[in-house]
Amino acid sequence: MFDTKLAPAVAGPPQDAAETPHRSPIRLPGTGFFAGKVALVTGSESGIGRETARALCQQGAAVVLNGRQADRLEQTRQALADAGYVVASCVADVTDYAACEALVATAIQTFGRLDVLITNASISQRAYFANMQPEVFRQVLDSNVYGTVYPLKAALPYLLQVRGSVTFISSISALNGMPSGSAYCAGKAAVANLAHTLRLELSDTGLHVGVVHIGFTQNDPDKRVLSASGEPVPIAHRPPRWQKTQAQVASRIVEHIRRRRQRTVLSALGQLIVLVHTYLPRLGDWIVLRTIRRLRHFYE
Repeated sequence: MFDTKLAPAVAGPPQDAAETPHRSPIRLPGTGFFAGKVALVTGSESGIGRETARALCQQGAAVVLNGRQADRLEQTRQALADAGYVVASCVADVTDYAACEALVATAIQTFGRLDVLITNASISQRAYFANMQPEVFRQVLDSNVYGTVYPLKAALPYLLQVRGSVTFISSISALNGMPSGSAYCAGKAAVANLAHTLRLELSDTGLHVGVVHIGFTQNDPDKRVLSASGEPVPIAHRPPRWQKTQAQVASRIVEHIRRRRQRTVLSALGQLIVLVHTYLPRLGDWIVLRTIRRLRHFYE
């Protein structure tokens, strides 16, 4: 069983991977829909990313884990390896293109192929636009946009070879905006539109390009977002009854990939937002404005 842990300073992908044959793929053990497949999940050291990696492992995939905190990433890798799953890991900041090349190289050098990419890593915020420092806005936006673009650019030649799958993790807040989340909403909306554009550009390649808009989800106790000044602060209040578990969200993400869907919107609230935003946008804005006045703790 492989539980390889490669350093990130490895060679990037070849200049033209489409003309460079891979070495023979490792015979991967396991059964399930993704048996014999290799998946890379960014931001999988914790939270939804970790549980998505676990769900893919349970369906037979070999998974490359990723994060920026080496200790936490190793704990996750070890836990999945101890459970009998085939995993590797790579510490990499997905807003750094060279690091993303090394991340993809970990998959290729360890397992010989890459079939599935899930761009999950991102930073969120809890701050109104007028109060945000410009560098904080950029940090949040970069994590969501370049944290999606760079891993895909590095992985694209390999995914095209196998007519694979890429799924961008967006949010229901990208569908209609959310006060105190300007940079996050902008980034997640950009990711959704990027998926649509790539679907058109790559329509004849067989590559699946999808986007999942996740809703309110239970977080790890130490989950933090950025304040207006860039300090890590707890996420704003979310009523528990509105939240799905991380495992539930991960299950839906994996189902989305298995069915090669273009878009999946999670939760009844998300579906309602789509409906209202499409057909009754003024009503949607009225509801949000009322919640700002009556439920300030929901945003602040």
